[in-house]
Order: sequence, then structure tokens, then C-alpha cells
Amino acid sequence: MPEMNNNISAIRRLDQVAISSKAAKILQTLLEENPRIHQLLVSSTTLEEASTNIQHFVLELFKTQPEAENAATSAMPDIAQYQRLSWSDYALVRLYDYVTHVGKVFEDQNLRGGLTETNPVKVLWLAVKFGTGGALVDFFIDMLMLFRQLNGTLELNPPSQETLIRWMDQHPSGTDPHIVDCRSKNKARILRLIIQKLNRGELTSRRYVFDPGMSDDEKYSLATTWWNDSNFHLKFAIRNPTLLNEMLANSLSDETMGLLNEALDAGIPFFVNPYYLSLLNIDDTSACHKSDRAIRDYIIYSKQLIREFGHIVAWEKEDKVQPGKPNAAGWLLPEGNNIHRRYPGVAIMIPDTAGRACAGLCVSCQRMYDFQSGRLNFNLETLLPKENWPVKLNRLMDYFENDSQLRDILITGGDALMSSDKSLGIILDAVYQMALRKRAANKQREPNAQYVEIQRVRLGTRLPVYLPQRITPALIALLTEFKTKAASAGIRQFVIQTHVETAMEVTPEVVKAVHMLQSAGWVVTNQHVFTTATSRRGHLAKLRKVLNDLGILPYYTFCVKGYQENSANFATNARALQELKEEKRFGRFNSETEGNILQLMQDAASLPQQVEAIRKQNRHPFLATDRTVINLPGVGKSFTFRTIGITRHGRRILEFDYDHSRKHSPVIHQMGKVTIIESKSIHSYLKQLEAMGENTTEYDSLYGYSMHVTEGSTALFKYPDLPFTPTSLMTNLETKDR
Repeated sequence: MPEMNNNISAIRRLDQVAISSKAAKILQTLLEENPRIHQLLVSSTTLEEASTNIQHFVLELFKTQPEAENAATSAMPDIAQYQRLSWSDYALVRLYDYVTHVGKVFEDQNLRGGLTETNPVKVLWLAVKFGTGGALVDFFIDMLMLFRQLNGTLELNPPSQETLIRWMDQHPSGTDPHIVDCRSKNKARILRLIIQKLNRGELTSRRYVFDPGMSDDEKYSLATTWWNDSNFHLKFAIRNPTLLNEMLANSLSDETMGLLNEALDAGIPFFVNPYYLSLLNIDDTSACHKSDRAIRDYIIYSKQLIREFGHIVAWEKEDKVQPGKPNAAGWLLPEGNNIHRRYPGVAIMIPDTAGRACAGLCVSCQRMYDFQSGRLNFNLETLLPKENWPVKLNRLMDYFENDSQLRDILITGGDALMSSDKSLGIILDAVYQMALRKRAANKQREPNAQYVEIQRVRLGTRLPVYLPQRITPALIALLTEFKTKAASAGIRQFVIQTHVETAMEVTPEVVKAVHMLQSAGWVVTNQHVFTTATSRRGHLAKLRKVLNDLGILPYYTFCVKGYQENSANFATNARALQELKEEKRFGRFNSETEGNILQLMQDAASLPQQVEAIRKQNRHPFLATDRTVINLPGVGKSFTFRTIGITRHGRRILEFDYDHSRKHSPVIHQMGKVTIIESKSIHSYLKQLEAMGENTTEYDSLYGYSMHVTEGSTALFKYPDLPFTPTSLMTNLETKDR
């Protein structure tokens, strides 16, 4: 209680802080453009009177904007209801939500659990009456844009397809000839440096050695063959800032090196393999200059991450599991931190193998909490399967076999393909045997009491992009064999779920790796993380097109989650919604195309040709098969939200509901809604884009995007029909009602 009182006192002290002259100018513009608001604030002698006056103002507008009132007061608006809203209606609903939540205080993980208040009426009233309130420029700009949207002066002008193509053309691909040439030079530089360090004994290896008397050219020729071996890249992965800078020809600034050394001291692991590092450009005079921003931001740690490491909290409530007790979604799980589950039909399995590691650390990794705790790491030698792993694996398979609803197993980590072929083969064979047993057990069950059978197997991996050398003929033979025999167990969908962040990651090596995976009969889909760099106009659209060219189907677009540790890479949810509404819409398809895409899941080898035919037939620049979502604590993937508040710093407060179109555990009805306080304001986000060279006037409508209902599922999310009606009983579930 004393701590809460201190937080409340800190909030009250902000009421006395004067606003800046720049903030005052923006406030003056807001008042001049909205004389009625000005009059209501000036004439109010108390804050309570000001709040009442603004509330009455909103109710008056509802009389002329009934669709806005219906949406604002509906307990569960649907997509059709939102589609009927005008651009001004969206602003009125947000203003209604603001005045409805006036004075509400939230726990703010961006402040490490401190409290944040939303009271825009108070902030405006204090600023008008006394010049105080402690609000930043960001707050006043957001409020100015809100009233401009309400008044019709902030117009919604979605881009044409021609404009979208122009934006897409600004972003190169990793297969463009001039980019390939840059990377070739990078590869040569990195190889020669590794050779030098091997010669001097600074790097050692039993496997990668030179014969006595070899010339420099012979050593380089041998090293180029090593480059095609994934183990070479893991052996010589960069694990500290000094070596990272050397590999980049000492091109990192003193400021960046200072940050990276702080990261090392903070205990943040370093692990970047040489291949992926070769994708970074170091020549400021080349045609490749600044084209690698999205990749660089995934390698170079931010000061926010460094400051927060050690204080990061688990984002997913359901990942906090106590033995014998249900997780936040109500599921009882085996001990060992191997299975993560949120939904009835699918569960994640993380093996006790090198699959708990990756071929590099992504700055925005959704499991940074697990790296902080050490459950995920890069100590590859210690991640060899222990003697008890086969026993544990069988116990994990028993969980899937004896569950009435599980039909989809996602093997991930870490990274599924970090496991050796031998380890992966053992895991896949265990899945196959389990699926056979589950199918056989159904023959002993009565009709309508049969369990759902395993229909989909997915491997979650970034290695086709991070380390495409891992995709070998031996791996393809293993995957092909598994697919062939697994069909007899009822498994019909085989998916490589990868993570391509930018078209600049799609290199000739990646193209080859993807086609090899498809030749094994596995469909390759993509999960994209929507960071600041990748949120630039046209960037994600270009990625979708480049992926489609390879026959890769976009699966999810994830908004960055987490708090301050991810704030440098956080693109606001409003921008994700703007991208969905203004850019992604050019990849929408009809129900006939939907059926064609469902068929593609059965014919991976012909995906590139089939996807191209569908695009041509519909004149689409890309197929938008992905769903835009955020992973929410407890309630899962959703993009159903309303903007209910705003902090004095201009950071928006969003209230999320679960995705009602998806089947959840019954616990979902006990959870309530989830409040997320964004880690940066829209103004701060736009300043980042401007620093990247973006024309921020092309983002003008961004401020107006404030609510949404999650998109419906596409064919990629649909399972094949079962030849029977399964039981509705849910096993491994414990709720308050059971």
C-alpha cells in the first residue's frame, strides 16, 4: 500500500509541472481549431466540471453520429459494425473511451510495474487554465490529430496500388544483383579474417584446420568449402562485441561499441553466425548503403534492452507453470518446461536438445525472458540430449496421445532445426508412433467419443534464413521419409514455420534452401515481426511479394510485444493497423482463391508456380494470407482492441479482447480483457521513421487508427476435415467450473 500511495503521489506531482513552450503552441492550435472545446475548458472552474462538459459534448455528437454511438456502447462490436463507421466516427468512439476512462490508473510494466494514469481531460484543463499538467508534446500532437479527425480535417486517403508499388520498389531484395555483389565481398572479408585468426591461434578448431605448408590461396579455397557447412558457422559464431566489430571491419561507432560492451556486462548473450553477419553492409559509399537497416536492428542491442535485461518479466502468463497446477489458460502440462499450451488444438513442444538454442539472437525475441533466466542459451555443447531424454520424450508424446483435442504439434525452441538430424529424427519418429497410437485408440472408442487425431506437424525454425547451410540433402531425406510414413498415421499437413524479417534476408542461399524444403513436401510459411524498420511504407508488402515468389505463404504478422526492452524496435499498433488497412488490402482474395490456397497445403513442391498463377489471375502484387495479431498474456493471439486512454507522454493505452473467431479454453471467459500500455508514442515512432529517411507525411492517417476486430482466419489456419465427429470433451483441463 505505501508503494501504491507513493506512485499516486508521483502522478499528482506531475499535475504541477509546467508544459513546454512547444507543447503550449500545439495546444494553442488545438484550441483555435476547436473553439467549442476551448470554451468548455475555460469556463470550467473545476476538473469535475470540465469532465462533465466534455462528456456532454460527446453525447451531443452521438445524436448526429449514431453508428459511432452503437459501436462505442456495444459490448462486443463485430467487423461489420466497424466497417459501417466513418473516419470521424472512429475519432468519436476514441473520445468516448477517453472520457469513459477518465482518471483510471493502470500498472505500467514500462515503468517496471509503476502506475500510469489516463486523464486527457485533466491534462488539457490544467494546461489551459494553469499551463501545467506535465504532458509532453507527444500528448498534445495526438490530441490535436484526434480532433482534426473528428472535424474532418485529418482525412483518410488510402494509397493507390501504384503508390504501394512505388513504396515497395524502394526496398531491395537479397537476390538483387548489386546486393549479392555486396554480400560476396562481405563473405570474402569475413573468411579472410577467420583464416588470419586461425593462423595466429586466436581461433582454434579440431575440425577446421589447414594442412602444413598450404598457401594463402589454398587456405582460402578450403575455407570457402567450410562456408557451406552449417557447423562452421556455429563453431565460429561471434560471441563478443570486439570480434563483432572486427568482422564488420571496425565500422561500428564508439557509441554502439559502448552499448554492446554494456550488454556484455549485463549478461546478454552474443551469438551471430558469420553467414548472417555477411548480410550487413559496411561501405557507406556503395549502392547497398542503409539497405540493411531491418537486419542491423535485429543484431545490434538497444540501450533500452540493455537497461531492462535482468528486469524483464514473462510476457505470457501461461508460460508460468507450477508442477501439478494448471497454467493461466487452464491446461495441465507435464513437468519440465517442454510443452507450452494456450489453445485446445495445438501445443508447442521444446525438446531437450540443441533445439533449445538458435543460430543467432534476435533483439526482439519473444523468449528474451527465457534467455535472461538461462533456460534458453547458446552453450551448444551442454545441449546434447541427456540419457533421460528418450524417457521424457515418450512422456511428452503420451500427453499428445491422451489429449482429446490436440491435433497440431509445433516443435520449436529455440529453433527446431538446431537439433541434429539424429535428434530430429528421433523426435519425428516419436511423433509418428504417437499419432499411430492415437489413431488406433480411437477404434476402441464409441462414436462421438473419439479423440481428435494428429493432423499437422510444424517445425518452428529461423535457420532457412539465419543459416540456410543447415538445409542439406540428408535433412531433406529425413523430412521426406517422415512425410511419407506419417500419412499412414493421418497426418496431412507438414509445415516449416520460418521467420523472414525482410526481403533483404532472402538471398540465393535462402532460395535454394526453401526449394529443397518444398521438394520434401513441406509447405513453408512465414511469421513476421513488425518492427520499426520493417514497418516502413511498402517494406512488408515487398516482403510478402518476395516470399510469394518463392512459394512461401505469409502466416502471421506479429506486433512487437514486451515492454521497455523492446521499445526501440516497437512499431505502434496503430501503424500495424494502418498497414493492414492501407497496404495489406491489395493482397486480399475471394472465397474461390481461399479454396485454392487450402489445396496448396497438400502440394508443396508446386507452390511457387501455383501462387504465381493465383496472383496473376487476381492481379495481386502479393497474397495477404497472414493474420496481423499481437500475442497477448493469457488470451492468445488477437488484434481486437480499442484505444481507451493516453498517458501524458502520449503513449496510448489499448484494451484487447480475445479473438472470438478462434476456439479457446473455457478459461477465456474468466480472464477479462487485457490492457496494454504502449512503450512509445506515435510522435516518437514517427521521429524514428524520419531518422531512417522516411517521408512522414505519407503516414498522416496513422493517428486515426485506434480500434479493430481481428481478421478472420485464412485457409492456412484451417485443418482438414476429420472423417468422424470428435468428442467435445476437453482433457488435461482444470477450470473453476471443473
